[in-house]
Amino acid sequence: GCILDGKLYPFGEVARTENCFTCSCSREAMRCCSLFHRPIKYDKENCKVIFNKEECDYDVVQKSDPSKECFVYSRV
Repeated sequence: GCILDGKLYPFGEVARTENCFTCSCSREAMRCCSLFHRPIKYDKENCKVIFNKEECDYDVVQKSDPSKECFVYSRV
């Protein structure tokens, strides 16, 4: 298998790691891609970014009231 962040994963496809990546584990290497997209264009003055590990995505919420979401114009 392959070791990533101290955890052993079996050879083959890994649908989701603990840190929100999808990976391919082979005898030669472990290749991974993130399952999330980082917000880059949003109201940075009034909003903040919080990583939601359960959803493997970033939530963009109002600084004054984190229960309210902010509109995100672009993610990478």
